[in-house]
Amino acid sequence: AKGFAGPGLLAHVLISKYADHLPLYRQSEMLARQGIEISRSTLADWVGATSALLSPLVETIRAHVFSASKLHTDDTPVPVLQPGRGTTKLGRLWTYVRDDRNSGDTAPAAVWFRYSPDRKGLHPQGHLKNFTGFLQADAYAGYESLYGSGKIKEVACWAHARRPFYEFHAATGSPIALEALQRIAQLYAIEDGIRGKPPDERRAVRQARAGPLLIAFKAWLQTQLMQLSRKADLAKAIQYALGRWAALTRYLEDGTLEIDNNIAENTIRPIALGKKNWLFA
Repeated sequence: AKGFAGPGLLAHVLISKYADHLPLYRQSEMLARQGIEISRSTLADWVGATSALLSPLVETIRAHVFSASKLHTDDTPVPVLQPGRGTTKLGRLWTYVRDDRNSGDTAPAAVWFRYSPDRKGLHPQGHLKNFTGFLQADAYAGYESLYGSGKIKEVACWAHARRPFYEFHAATGSPIALEALQRIAQLYAIEDGIRGKPPDERRAVRQARAGPLLIAFKAWLQTQLMQLSRKADLAKAIQYALGRWAALTRYLEDGTLEIDNNIAENTIRPIALGKKNWLFA
């Protein structure tokens, strides 16, 4: 309305903001150096109007993502300015990803983001209320009611289970933590050999090779736990893995599933880069 910005300029502003992580005040300064005076408020108006214009596309992407039988999800904190207070509070950006390329699927991969003002479980519960299938996620308690409904099956993440063992070994050189890392590495080596293969082949290889390794790994973890104080950091790492064992081993059941949730975490990384530039929303 009452503007003369062409689609190329509007696309440039949005791509610079959301893909190249350039806040609008920096874009305004960069344009000014070229003799083009466009205020930050004008750029903000353009972003808002263009976002509204693109809302049907966003909805189409959401429908495509949620029509999959398996989703990856994660969230990241977003500092949001509280006008008049001079402080920020933590909002949340949720990511939902459809990506089955590792199991040979040709459907386009896509990601749908959603903002919420806090991390209450009602937000992902609302996002996923009509979804049925596998959900690969971290151990956030807000998903529990979704799993309890029976419509959604939990698939846990071996990268999350591995992290406390890695941190403990890095800090202490623990041989127990090292062996846990080596056993997990064997599971990942199997995945390297079946990436891109059809689901049935992935499932067969996992059950033949990873299945026995996981049975032995669980028994070993239980033995180690008996010898540790339950309050020890290493014991907590073991308890995390054993407590989610069914979800951690669910990837054996279906060749479309992944061993970890890195697909979702990779969509969060650009946001983390952006936060270093714009500091708050």
